Amino acid sequence: MTTSVLNQTPASEPQTAARTLPLSRAILYATLVVGALDAADGVIFRGLHGQNPIQVLQYIASSLLGAQSYSGGLATAGLGLVLHFAIALVVATIYILASRRVAALRTHWVFMGLLYGAAVWAVMNLLVLPLTAVAHGPIATAALFNGLIGHALFVGLPSAFFAKKVKATA
Repeated sequence: MTTSVLNQTPASEPQTAARTLPLSRAILYATLVVGALDAADGVIFRGLHGQNPIQVLQYIASSLLGAQSYSGGLATAGLGLVLHFAIALVVATIYILASRRVAALRTHWVFMGLLYGAAVWAVMNLLVLPLTAVAHGPIATAALFNGLIGHALFVGLPSAFFAKKVKATA
């Protein structure tokens, strides 16, 4: 067998090690990417509608604190940030763990990731948020489209991408 000068491994062996991640690292990376992209989408979308980033994070905190979160300053914005990344952790973990049992989540990762992201938006907005202290109202058409498309691209797709990177179990 010949040896590659660059990586010192036999040239006939597939180089999958560099393209795979341990489960915990995939979950961590997915959480960070999902959390950052979804937050950026929310801040940009809400910014176009007159809210600043602090108010966006306070809105998330209002799920626990109600309207008083808006008078809590940076403390409630910080709580919103922690809650946001906790949700990103749960959402990414669900997809990644499910992909270990359902091969289609890995083999058709783009389609399934986009579908998953849209489903996450629907579950959060139609089932979870009504059970919280967030002020409820009708969902504007722009928010509906931004939510579905944003979650498909920035929540589902990165979750699926990192799920396909997980090392196969022995």
